[in-house]
Amino acid sequence: MKYLKLRLILLSLASGLLFSLAWPERGFPALLFIALIPLLRMEELISSNRERFNRFSVFFYSYPGFLLWNVLTTWWIVNSTGEGAAMAVVLNSMFMSIVFAFFSGTRRRLDSRPAGYLALVCYWVMFEYLHLNWDLNWPWLNLGNGFSSSYHWVQWYEYTGAFGGTVWVLVVNVLIFTLLRRLPVGKSIRDTGYGIFRISYLASVRSTLICIILLVFLPIAFSYIIYYTYHEKSNPVHAVIVQPNIDPYSEQYSLPPMQVVGRIMNLAGPAIDSTTNILVTPESALQQEMWENQIETFESVLLVRQIITKYPNINIIVGGSTYYAFKPGEKIPHTARKFTQENAWYNRYNAAIMVSRYPTLQFYHKSKLTPGVEVLPSYGPFRWLEKYAIDLGGIVGSLGTDSVRKVYKTVNMPPVAACICYESIFGEFFAEFVRNGAQVMCIITNDGWWGNTPGHRQHFAFAHLRAIETRRSILRSANTGISAWIDQRGDAHEQTKYWVPAVIKATVNANNKMTFYTLHGDYIAFWLSWLGGLLYFGSLGVWLIYRRSRLHSHKVAAPDLRSTPDQP
Repeated sequence: MKYLKLRLILLSLASGLLFSLAWPERGFPALLFIALIPLLRMEELISSNRERFNRFSVFFYSYPGFLLWNVLTTWWIVNSTGEGAAMAVVLNSMFMSIVFAFFSGTRRRLDSRPAGYLALVCYWVMFEYLHLNWDLNWPWLNLGNGFSSSYHWVQWYEYTGAFGGTVWVLVVNVLIFTLLRRLPVGKSIRDTGYGIFRISYLASVRSTLICIILLVFLPIAFSYIIYYTYHEKSNPVHAVIVQPNIDPYSEQYSLPPMQVVGRIMNLAGPAIDSTTNILVTPESALQQEMWENQIETFESVLLVRQIITKYPNINIIVGGSTYYAFKPGEKIPHTARKFTQENAWYNRYNAAIMVSRYPTLQFYHKSKLTPGVEVLPSYGPFRWLEKYAIDLGGIVGSLGTDSVRKVYKTVNMPPVAACICYESIFGEFFAEFVRNGAQVMCIITNDGWWGNTPGHRQHFAFAHLRAIETRRSILRSANTGISAWIDQRGDAHEQTKYWVPAVIKATVNANNKMTFYTLHGDYIAFWLSWLGGLLYFGSLGVWLIYRRSRLHSHKVAAPDLRSTPDQP
């Protein structure tokens, strides 16, 4: 029994190691196609020895593998907070193990491997879909993101989104595992010569190779065909992208507005000319506490306005921390805070501000908030959780959001939109900007919190997928990290180095065509989630019927002692 338990733990850890070695930005993504196989073997061993294990064994034995994967790929969160890193790693590993345990339970109740493995695909997709759409969202390790550095393999994401990659990985793992189980081994091969076992063995090998070719290489080949045949239509937008490299730990929240804007313009000034359409600056570039009700009175905004005076046709996207005081009669959201000295409420935002020659500034408020930093279930009876918010400087705790993915009105250029930092991980969310009319996309971010670690490189790699899914050029401005412009095929150009002030002068093409994914979003996740729900409740129904029939059969078989004649 001890040997079996050790074997289960080693199998679990093997999967965790394979997932880690496959993960961007320096991993080999082909390992994703076999990374789940040790865990599937672990689950099979537990299921075939039910008398030795309880119903929670799959959860407990899968947890070490998922924990290893999370630790090795997202350890860099510790650079901002040890407590936050521990919470992210422990909880996400737990969620993954719960999914695997639900799959095992469904397979056991249905007593069917095909139905059980279909449940695994559906349940995992449901989990990833949930991770995109609740307050504790953490889709960093969604399987479809595993191809972000090898984006040439998944050009077909314009039809499926990243969930196509998730299903691809799961199905290939399941089918390879199923085929490997059928391969004859041992003496039955060596001792039978050209007998039936030898023929069966060769047929199984051929079937395995054919499945690998069809399920792995054909999608990759199709992707390369798309890549080399895709051509952008000329619709130039002239852009300047700034990476000011303001230290988020020691400078960002203490430098005066004149110095912050001055540093940005010292970089951007030589690159801007009369043909420049747009200047993109990073998230939280303006850290003056600006009230949107009186936005034009703040020094930071007045300094940016001076650029418009010199270049009236330029559009400027700048990140900032803003506040809004609600007027009497306005709806008060649950994220609002009460003024201490008066009966009034205000909200706080991580904003992307469009400054142009139009008299009114345009605001977009970050709406996919970073859990633990910008959002907590801190309203009503849960407000006490607010004290556990991770403090990265600036605004801390639950922020306000926008319900609409806003597209800016621009001067002398096609419509543009900006998503902020963490939002660039969310495929369908990103596509909503495009569906609302954006022909060029911007990503503004501050990746300095994580240090020179895989964190900022992974974050940058995800932008390849967003460009492919929507076929939009992306202008990416990082305070520090990697700034670049990304074309509609996902290729990145003029990437900056970490912790180096830089400016990029780029010409990208706008695009007004909608991809299938842009129009339909995460339809794969939606329908597989429904199917997963049917499988789960169906398996419960089958189990209840089986249990009831067994109880009934026991009652029928039991003797009726009341009718037994008395013994002499």
